[in-house]
Amino acid sequence: MNAIVNTAPGRLEWRNLPMPEPGPGQVRIRTLACGVCATDLAMIAGWTRTGFPAIPGHEWYGVVDQLGAGADAALLGRRCVADNVQPDGGEVGFEHAGGYGASFLTTAGNVCVLPDDFPIEAGILLEPLAVSVRALRRMPGGVPAAALIFGDGPMGLLLCGLLARSGVADVCMVGGRRCRLERAQALGVTRTYDYHQARGPLADAVRQAFGREFPAVIEASGSSSAMTAALSLAAVEGCVLVVGDYGAGQASFPWNTMLHRQWTLVSSNASAGAWPEAVRQAVNGFPLGRLVTHRFPARQFEDAIETARSCRDAVKVMLVWAEA
Repeated sequence: MNAIVNTAPGRLEWRNLPMPEPGPGQVRIRTLACGVCATDLAMIAGWTRTGFPAIPGHEWYGVVDQLGAGADAALLGRRCVADNVQPDGGEVGFEHAGGYGASFLTTAGNVCVLPDDFPIEAGILLEPLAVSVRALRRMPGGVPAAALIFGDGPMGLLLCGLLARSGVADVCMVGGRRCRLERAQALGVTRTYDYHQARGPLADAVRQAFGREFPAVIEASGSSSAMTAALSLAAVEGCVLVVGDYGAGQASFPWNTMLHRQWTLVSSNASAGAWPEAVRQAVNGFPLGRLVTHRFPARQFEDAIETARSCRDAVKVMLVWAEA
């Protein structure tokens, strides 16, 4: 089989590798398509979590084409996604080979079957949708009257769509790319603000633009300055949900501010337990495909990675292995 292999920091190579064979309780996936995620870019650049060589790709969509011993025979030939966490604690696309390969292995019990006509553009976004579903589950208090989201990347856009579909009347977004803010409005966002317009502290500019504080604020950008603004814009007894990746960034604020304003500060990471609901949302019309802006055949992976890294109009870049 062919695979895009991360062989050294900043280096990807097209290689021909032996076809993997599923062991007990496993299935082999034939990859239809795979999204290029910001986490992939960090992995490819080189980090401490995984070594080399490695095959990235955790935003995959594929077909079960071989069963290991004990795997459910009904899975064979079915289109699917799956929770990437494996029994050893590693994940498909990180410690285990992922969807940058034409085939890979996963745990049969993790598989979520999809309709035969489910589009590949939607399939590659089910993993971040599951992450978003889990994040919103961690927010206490039911559906808020209004919500503010920092971050117009795929995660922020998916969170916006979920909030709008859940009945939040006023969903506002702060971002920095016009093409993404336009997609946010198509997903149900009522008002947007481009942070490039801010003159002075970001929190003051956003408060003036929207004319309010918010009972629910979600920080999905990974920016420390946005995190500071998010805290400033949370209403008394409001909730702040943290889902961005901040690297070595740190936040500092007066603890008495949190005490006196009685905030609930919640964080969420990964997708455990959220896959069935994410699949239900997707099958019932969540417009996931609207986030895909660029498609590349897998062999053109260098162009795909560069587009994801540097193109300001890119929302989600997709590597296509096969259409059916």
